[in-house]
Amino acid sequence: MQKKLSVLVAACALVGLSACSMLPERSDETKKWSAEKLYAEARDEMNGGHYESAIKLFERLESNYPFGTYAAQAQMEIAYAHFKAQDQAEALAAVERFIKLHPNHPQVDYMYYLRGLINFNDQLGFLSFIYSQDPTERDPRATREAFAAFKALVDKFPNSQYTPDAVARMSYLVNAMAQYEVHVANYYYRRGAFLASLNRAQAAVKDYSDAPAREEALFLMIRAYDKLGMPVLRDDAQRVFVANYPNSRFLNPNATGDAPWWRFWSKSGPKPSPKDAL
Repeated sequence: MQKKLSVLVAACALVGLSACSMLPERSDETKKWSAEKLYAEARDEMNGGHYESAIKLFERLESNYPFGTYAAQAQMEIAYAHFKAQDQAEALAAVERFIKLHPNHPQVDYMYYLRGLINFNDQLGFLSFIYSQDPTERDPRATREAFAAFKALVDKFPNSQYTPDAVARMSYLVNAMAQYEVHVANYYYRRGAFLASLNRAQAAVKDYSDAPAREEALFLMIRAYDKLGMPVLRDDAQRVFVANYPNSRFLNPNATGDAPWWRFWSKSGPKPSPKDAL
C-alpha cells in the first residue's frame, strides 16, 4: 500500500510539472524594444536613482543586442549602477569583465578609474564620517587595493583625463597607509608596549617620508625612546622633529589643530558616470 501511494504522489508531481510547462510564459514587453528605447529607458531609471531597475534594463539591452556599441556601453553602465547602489562585489565583477572583454576599448581607462573608485569608497566607508571615525583605524586592505587600482590606471594611461584625480587620490591613500601605522603605534604605546610602538613609528617615518603622518610618527618616537630609557636617541629624534616641524601642534598641547586630514574626500572628488559613447 505504501509503495502504491509513493507511485501516486510521484505521478501527481510529474503531472503538475507538465501543467506548469504548458502555461504561457509571462510576457515581457522589453523583448520587443529597440536598442535605442532600452538604452533611453535604462538611463531614465539611472537618473532617477532606480539602480536595480536600470541594471535589469541594461542587462536586457546587452542580451538582446550583444554586438556593437550598445552592448559595451551597457556593460559600463551596469558596473557604474552597481557602484552607485553601493554593491562593491558586483561592481568590481562588472569592471573586471569589461576590461577582460574590451582591453582596447577607447573608454577602458574609465573602467580602470572606476575600479579605483570602488575600492576607494570601501576604504572610506559610508558610515565612518557619520561617527567621525578616522578610516585609517580600520583594516588597510582596501586602502592598498585602491592604491593599486589607481596606480594601474596611471601607469597604463598616463594621459587619461582621469589620471590627475587618480594621482590626487593616490596621495591621499599614501597618507592613509602612513596614518594607519601611526594609529597602530599609538595603540601599542597606550598599552605600554613601547618597543612595538617605536618600531611602527619608525616604519611610518621611513616608508612614508612625505606623508603628513610623519610628524606624529616622529613625536611618537621621541616618547617611546623616553619610556625605553634611551635619552641620546630621544634627543636626536627631538632635534629632527623640531627642525622639521617647529610649529607642530604636538609642541603645543592647547592647540586644536585643523580638521582631520582624512575628511577632505568626504566632500569632494569626482565620481562621473561612464561617458556616453553612442
